[in-house]
Amino acid sequence: MSAGGVLAQARASFDRRSWGGAYRGFVTADAETPLALDDLERLALAAYLAGLDEESTLAWTRAHRAAGRLGDPRRAARNALMIGAGLMFRGETAPALGWFARGGRLLEGRGDCPEQAWLRTWNAFAQMWAGDPAGAQPTFAESVTASRRFDDCDLLTMARLGQGMCLALRGDGAAGMPLLDEAMAGVTSGEVSPLYAGIAYCTTIAGCSDLFDLRRARQWTAALNRWCDSQPDLVPYRGNCLVHRCEIMQLEGSWADAMRAARQACDLLSGPVRWDSLGSAFYQLGELHRLRGEFARAEESYRRASESGRRPEPGLAMLRLAQGRVDVAAAVLRRALTEARGTPARSRLLPAYVETMIAAGDIAAARDGAGELVRIAERLGAPYLHAMAGSAAGAVVLAEGDAGSALPTLRSAGSAWRELDARYETARIQVLVGLACRALGDHESAAMELDGARKVFEELGAKPDIERLDALAGRAYGPAPGGLTRREVQVLRLVASGRTNRAIASELGLSEKTVARHVHNSLTKLGVPSRAAATAYAYENGLIEVPRTQN
Repeated sequence: MSAGGVLAQARASFDRRSWGGAYRGFVTADAETPLALDDLERLALAAYLAGLDEESTLAWTRAHRAAGRLGDPRRAARNALMIGAGLMFRGETAPALGWFARGGRLLEGRGDCPEQAWLRTWNAFAQMWAGDPAGAQPTFAESVTASRRFDDCDLLTMARLGQGMCLALRGDGAAGMPLLDEAMAGVTSGEVSPLYAGIAYCTTIAGCSDLFDLRRARQWTAALNRWCDSQPDLVPYRGNCLVHRCEIMQLEGSWADAMRAARQACDLLSGPVRWDSLGSAFYQLGELHRLRGEFARAEESYRRASESGRRPEPGLAMLRLAQGRVDVAAAVLRRALTEARGTPARSRLLPAYVETMIAAGDIAAARDGAGELVRIAERLGAPYLHAMAGSAAGAVVLAEGDAGSALPTLRSAGSAWRELDARYETARIQVLVGLACRALGDHESAAMELDGARKVFEELGAKPDIERLDALAGRAYGPAPGGLTRREVQVLRLVASGRTNRAIASELGLSEKTVARHVHNSLTKLGVPSRAAATAYAYENGLIEVPRTQN
C-alpha cells in the first residue's frame, strides 16, 4: 500500500475510534514521510487513548514544536496544554504545571482566545485537586462564559465538571450534582470529544462516590462501561471503569465478578505508565480477599495499594480486626480518623471505627463515632449514608445492652440496605438483629435471622462471617468455655477442622510460632493432652456446631 493509502487508512481508523489501528497506521505513514501537524495531533490523541502515554507525549511534543515553527503560537500553546492535561490526570502534577506555564508564555499578549480559557481551566483543576475548590470555583464560572463565547462544547463540559466538583468537594452536593449531570448531558449526546468524555465520566463517578450517591454512581458506571465497550482499543478509562464496576458489584454481592474486574483493573493500570487509580484497584482487590477470609492475599493487596498511593484504611484495620488483633486495628483507625479531613474521608472510616471500638470495649468512642456518622447522613441525605449510620447506631445501642431499643434502628438499617441491593451488609444487619432477639429471649426469631445471614454468607463465600456465626451458634455473647480467648477459639476451630499449624498460620496471617503458642495455651486451659481431645471438647461445649444429618 502506498504511503498515501496508509495515511488515509489511519485517518479512517481514527474517525471510527479504532485507536490502536489509527496509532499503528500513523506510525507507519510517519516512517515514510513525516506527518503534517494535523496528523501529528491525531497520532498523539490515538496514542493517548490506546494507553501509549510516552508515545503520546512525544507526538504532542512534536506537534507543539511544529506549530511553533509554523508561526502559530496559539496552536503550539494548545498542544502544550494537552501534554499538561495528560500528565495531570495521571497524577503527575508538577510536570503538568510546567507545560501549563509554557503554554501561558506562548499566549502572552495574544488577547482573549479559546486557548486562554483552556489554560485558566486546567490551572483551576490543578488548584481544585490541590485542596482549594473555593478558590478554583470562580475560574470555572468564567470558563463557562468563555465556552459559550467561543462555541466550544469540550470547554463547556470541563468547566461545568469543575463547577460541580468544587461544590461537591465543599460539601454542597445538592448544588454540585445537577452541574455534573449537565456536563454529562453533552457527553452522552456525543457532543464531546473522546478525551474529555472519558475525563468527564471518571470525574463524575468520583464525585458521586464522594457524595455517596449510589444511584447516580451505578447509572454513570453502566454508561461508562457501554462507552468503553464501544471503543475496544480504549485503555485510559477502562481501568477506572473496572474499579468503579468492582465497587458496585462488591456491594451487590457479585463477588466473583468483582474479583475478576479488580484483577483486570490492576493489570490494565499496571503498565509502563502507572495510573493514579492503580492504588484503588489494589485496594478493592484487598477488600474482596479480606471478606473471603484470604488474609495473606488481602495483606499483599493492601500493601500494593499503599505503594501505589492509596492509603489502605479502613481495609487494613478491618483485616487486623478479623485476625483478632483488636488493639492494632483500634490504633490504626484512631490515627486515620485524626488525620482525616473532609466529610468523604471521615465517612469512609467511621463505620469501621465504630465496629472496632465496640470490639475493643470502648463503647463511648463507638457512640461518638456513630453520632458523627448520623449527623453526616442527616446533612447529606444519601440513602447509602443513612444505611451506614443506622447500622453503626444500632450496633452501639446493642453493645450497651439495650437490645429492645437497638432493634428498631437495626431493622430500619436492614431495610435501607435491602433497598440498595446490598446483600452482604443486609446479612450483617441480620446477625445483629438475631443477637438482639436472642438477648430479649426470642430464640426462634434469633435462629431465623442468623440462618438467613448464614445462607447469604455461604453464597458469597464470606468465610470469616460464617466462622463468627459458628462461634455464636447455641450460645450468647460472653466468655468462651474454659476461659479461652477469642483468638484461641478461632485457632481451636481450625484445629478441629484438621488443619496443621502451618495452614492455620497462613489462613489467619500469623506466624507458625504464634499459632503453636495459641494451641499450647488452649490445651493447658482446657486440661486436655492432645489436639484430638481439644477437638472433642470443642464439639461437646458448643464451640463448634455439630453438622446436621439429613433425614
